[in-house]
Amino acid sequence: MILTGPEITAAAADGRLRIAPFEQGQVNPNSYNVRLGPTLLTYTTPVIDSHRPNPTMDVRMDEGGFVLQPGELYLGHTLEEVGSDSFVPLLFGRSSVGRLGLFVEITAPIGDIGFHGQWTLMLSAIRPLRVYPGMKIGQIMFFVAVGAVDLYTGKYQAATGPQPSAYWRDNPVFGSAVS
Repeated sequence: MILTGPEITAAAADGRLRIAPFEQGQVNPNSYNVRLGPTLLTYTTPVIDSHRPNPTMDVRMDEGGFVLQPGELYLGHTLEEVGSDSFVPLLFGRSSVGRLGLFVEITAPIGDIGFHGQWTLMLSAIRPLRVYPGMKIGQIMFFVAVGAVDLYTGKYQAATGPQPSAYWRDNPVFGSAVS
């Protein structure tokens, strides 16, 4: 079952769902709009290595925005901190943003019950596209979980700002085998 807009509002009010800051105007019929935070990360090496941490560069956007370039991966973040110990969150790009040729979070939309923090967004533009901090970039839907719940305690818990991949940390075959 998916939470409706009024139930999202009720769950945010009674603490079953945390959205900070919460803006009633961002509640949709069955989702909540999230906005783009002011920081983007880009990887600085020509080849991203899944076996190692990769260097990144911060891009701090101001009110003039920033132009995303095709062929480049940008890691952004939600302005809002979102989380729940009761519901399964799924984040997708807004259709109006997709119609501008921007892919948002297409490979990893599902969140974990128990995660609380800003969401890292994977952004990829088809054509050069100017984005702005605070623009409505995505929407989160919340689903009722059935069964026992193990709360998320992973490496991205309480994230602030965009987080580069830490894939290499979780895979002992790669993480410990590489010198």
